[in-house]
Amino acid sequence: MDERIVSSEELVEDQISDSIRPLSLGEYIGQEDVKENIRIFIEAAKMRDESLDHVLLYGPPGLGKTTLAHIIANELNTNIKTASGPAIEKTGDLAAILSTLEPGDVLFIDEIHRIPRFVEEVLYPAMEDFTLEIIIGNDSNTRNIKIDLPPFTLVGATTRAGDLSAPLRDRFGIIAKLQYYTVEELTEIVKRTAKVMDITIVDEAAKELASRSRGTPRIANRLFKRVRDFALVEGDGVMDLTITVNALNRLKVDALGLDETDYQLLKAIIEKFNGGPVGVEAIASSIGEEVTTILDVYEPYLLQIGLLKRTSRGRMVTPRAYAHLHISYQDTIFS
Repeated sequence: MDERIVSSEELVEDQISDSIRPLSLGEYIGQEDVKENIRIFIEAAKMRDESLDHVLLYGPPGLGKTTLAHIIANELNTNIKTASGPAIEKTGDLAAILSTLEPGDVLFIDEIHRIPRFVEEVLYPAMEDFTLEIIIGNDSNTRNIKIDLPPFTLVGATTRAGDLSAPLRDRFGIIAKLQYYTVEELTEIVKRTAKVMDITIVDEAAKELASRSRGTPRIANRLFKRVRDFALVEGDGVMDLTITVNALNRLKVDALGLDETDYQLLKAIIEKFNGGPVGVEAIASSIGEEVTTILDVYEPYLLQIGLLKRTSRGRMVTPRAYAHLHISYQDTIFS
């Protein structure tokens, strides 16, 4: 199937995702410190009648960086233009985006750490002085053109703040790290999703689903949609605790939110590398996953809940992981 062709089912899923996305800071659940600080910065910018300082949002995927960028634009009563780091391959791509900005616009660049370094240099004067400097021509006929840009706010999102160059990172006036959500916060998010989608979910089911969502709203909403399907087909449409537990077990999502890939990763370290330490490249090869997927998606949560630890020599599985997998720690270390 041509990747450019979007099915009606995908369109419906996109519409659902948009409908459950909060539109204001008041509707946004969790990240209280980040949210309160951004509220103050926005109000101060409005009082000074200036554009908001550039904002860098970082943290694991699925925590609401894109949603927060849209909320910032809404709270500023301005438009948002979106782009993705991997799609900006040359200076002309970035120049084309910057030249379309209107006064006060928010420019959101997802995966900003993946912008090539030579393209990044175009951003420096744009962020600092609101000017676009481009070189046209070739060989001995090159000349530098400077174009004034309207004041705008760049909101950058990244899962890897450490991969940003120091000059780019230093040009962000507001830097905020998004944390994993608590079960209580995710429970509220699940209930809000159910309300927006007009589906009944009992409190115990909402909490169970939240506890298996890896501290991540995106995962909570994805699992919600799948449990909803089980409730419609195998129940009366109500998401109760029995339906929810059964559905999540059949989706192979355990009580900690671990899925098949998590189990493969942990078991590979235990069975093939004697519990570690082992490099992430070796782990990726042993389970057939990309290194970036392990680093961005799986490892942060496993580190967060104490099943994995990082050392100078590589990754190691913790005794808690052995217990969760029902594998004898003593038998392994002496085998």
